[in-house]
Amino acid sequence: MNASTDLDTLADFFDRYGVALTSGDLPAIAGCYALPGLVVADTYSFSFTTAAAVALSFVGAAPDYQDRELVAAHARIEDVQPVSALLTMVAVEWEFLDSRGQSVPGERYRYLLRTSDEGPLICTVVRTG
Repeated sequence: MNASTDLDTLADFFDRYGVALTSGDLPAIAGCYALPGLVVADTYSFSFTTAAAVALSFVGAAPDYQDRELVAAHARIEDVQPVSALLTMVAVEWEFLDSRGQSVPGERYRYLLRTSDEGPLICTVVRTG
């Protein structure tokens, strides 16, 4: 097994993650994370060690997406860097689609992914913009 740098594999992973985010599918979101995991932003950081903790950290995201009428998310992969045999750093800009079919700019993140038997899993998320 090697670090996933195949763009099709990464695009499929982020497509699944985007669908889970915009639909509020907490178990599917949690299933995209390796445990323990870490989220880092300018003003906060938090870690989680269980799938329940991952799900809990995203409880507020679904209502936010609904309030903003966001119905789809697309990850535009900007950069892929192998880090080790099983780790890959992926820079992503999220683009959203609202209920009127309008494109809504998203945010940028870097994801440290670990390749597992099931495919890529998020180890660390860093908000970059």
